[in-house]
Amino acid sequence: MVAGVREDDLLRHLAGLRRANVGGRRAPHKPLLLLWLFGRFAATGTSAVAYAEAEEPVSRLINEFGPPMTSASAARRRAAMPFVHLERELWQLTDGSGAEIGTNAPDRGGWLVEVLAVGRLRPAVERLIAVPETLARAARLLLERHFTPALAELICTAVGLDISAPEAATPKPRRRAGFAEQVLRAYAYTCAMCGFDGALGRNPVGLQAAHVRWHSQQGPDEVDNAVALCVLHHALFDLGVLGLTLDHRVRVSGLYVARSDAGRAVHGLAGRPLSAPQPGQPRIDASYVNWHVKQVFKGHESAA
Repeated sequence: MVAGVREDDLLRHLAGLRRANVGGRRAPHKPLLLLWLFGRFAATGTSAVAYAEAEEPVSRLINEFGPPMTSASAARRRAAMPFVHLERELWQLTDGSGAEIGTNAPDRGGWLVEVLAVGRLRPAVERLIAVPETLARAARLLLERHFTPALAELICTAVGLDISAPEAATPKPRRRAGFAEQVLRAYAYTCAMCGFDGALGRNPVGLQAAHVRWHSQQGPDEVDNAVALCVLHHALFDLGVLGLTLDHRVRVSGLYVARSDAGRAVHGLAGRPLSAPQPGQPRIDASYVNWHVKQVFKGHESAA
């Protein structure tokens, strides 16, 4: 990316991020690194950062909002892959002597620390995201393409981003009209996990239509790819704390911990049958359950 580029060019580059295929799992490493860099730039005025400084917070983001890792040591160094492979139209990476590090370099945390790797968004990118509206549009594009609405606010909080600037021409993924209402009606306006059915007068409150396979990951707006959940259990479902079995029972991640009675109540969902939809409405398709187990659910099922 060179001087004189426009906001449209930046958004086009962000929309075209190459997606790594890591064992068939989604790999949101690059968008999460970028969102972290956007937050850093908004707070400090620069995106420049040594890998040694970025490794822990960026790896933590990927662990929290990406698929789980079985290896604890690998989980601590997940920032290495996007640090090396982020598109160079957006990103420059050098070693301690100032020499450029190419995309064929090893994406190993230990090696990046050893060579004193430092990365920075290119000057043209920094000039563009110095405009709050552009920064907000760039962040929204990444969030909408790679995550779910339930996670967007959590990610922004984690990286220190405020994307409340007025929206403009950033195209949003289209949702099928009436999808949410159809799902809520199919589940009788009740959370299929806990039974919450609150309403204010005649209007249901605190209930949402949750995609099983995320809309941003080619999940269709159909009842067999959705379930009605309360706001809390929707967030936990999208974070991978909660999941489903193929026989439509609730799974609770063994990584989930809580101290209070209210927090521990989540463990009580483990093994509970998911409420069935109304007669004539389809249950969740097994292919979407399998996608969620592989791509979102964190760790092993709790024994609780």
